[in-house]
Amino acid sequence: MIIGEFSESYPPHIDGVGRVVRSYCEELSARGHTAYYIAPKNAGRAYQNAEPETFPVMKYASLPIPNEAYSVGLPAFDLAFLHDLNRIQFDIVHAHTPFVSAIEASRIAWLRGVPLVATLHSKYYDDILAKTHSEVIAGAVVQRVVQFFEKCDEVWTVNDATAEVLRGYGFKGEIVVMPNGTNLWYPTQEDAGEAEKRFHLGGGSVFLFVGQQNFKKNTDSILRAAALYKKTGADFRIVFAGQGPDAARMQALSEELGLSGETVFTGHIADREVLKGLYARADLFVFPSIYDNAPMVVREAAAAGTPSILIRGSCAADGVTDGFNGFLCENTPEDIAACMARALLTAKEVGARARETIPVPWSGIVGQVLSRYEALIERKKRENR
Repeated sequence: MIIGEFSESYPPHIDGVGRVVRSYCEELSARGHTAYYIAPKNAGRAYQNAEPETFPVMKYASLPIPNEAYSVGLPAFDLAFLHDLNRIQFDIVHAHTPFVSAIEASRIAWLRGVPLVATLHSKYYDDILAKTHSEVIAGAVVQRVVQFFEKCDEVWTVNDATAEVLRGYGFKGEIVVMPNGTNLWYPTQEDAGEAEKRFHLGGGSVFLFVGQQNFKKNTDSILRAAALYKKTGADFRIVFAGQGPDAARMQALSEELGLSGETVFTGHIADREVLKGLYARADLFVFPSIYDNAPMVVREAAAAGTPSILIRGSCAADGVTDGFNGFLCENTPEDIAACMARALLTAKEVGARARETIPVPWSGIVGQVLSRYEALIERKKRENR
């Protein structure tokens, strides 16, 4: 099977969606299929120690967006890319975005007469509203997003909560829930010790956040909660792994709150072994985002036996029961701080249950993906006769 997986991000910038696409391509390729990762070129040099590609990649021309990690793709102006793409005999194409890459995925699906699948990964209304501060513009963009999904042969979301988001946008068609997976792994005490030494974490409690340094993920509330928690006199470090548009503002807020001695900003970590060590050393994974839908980082933390603190009722908290396989709190710095304190008391037991109940290996997920792909291909062939 020849598959096109279309995304809006690729290293040196990669977000959660990009990591999902990469996992799809890796697992599909390991099963003997040809899965192309298709995305815009991104400005900047590749990260050191970046994971090698085990699948074919096609990147098209793009321009950087000012003050953003993303770039805007220009596939229509990249004649070499179009020439190569048009020659590939795709069996199915999958858009992990409703924007520029989706337009190209739609064109290829039409050109080849093959199925088009689309997955909703993100809350686009929230994104556009935050950038434009205009409900009219955000509503218009979401209307276009829904129009794209209505033209697809099948529409997927990553959990039931995200399906409700898409319904709220006005989509009335059938939705297939296709969850995200994670690679199961078992970090050792040596891994945790290496992370402790590398990042000078000391012997106290460690709270970890992995992801974009972006206030849309409620990272300012983590810092404000940490400042409140510090008043208890506890010995702790709070680690922020990643980069993003608000990295400098987060560091400034940390200093303003008197947390310079407690916060560690690692920047982007390309070496997965280093990141595993951080997950292993952390007592709690603090992820109060109400923006994310099905964050892979929560699953990665669970695979390491590290439970997460999440906001009650958020999409990210789907499948998590307070005190059983994670911890839920209200969306205030005060309640996050209180949750940090109470969660430490049972973190090991809850983390063990998180490992048992939350992570699903990508091998199992991609098995489901292939079944859906095969059924869609057969259906499309019948329609085309």
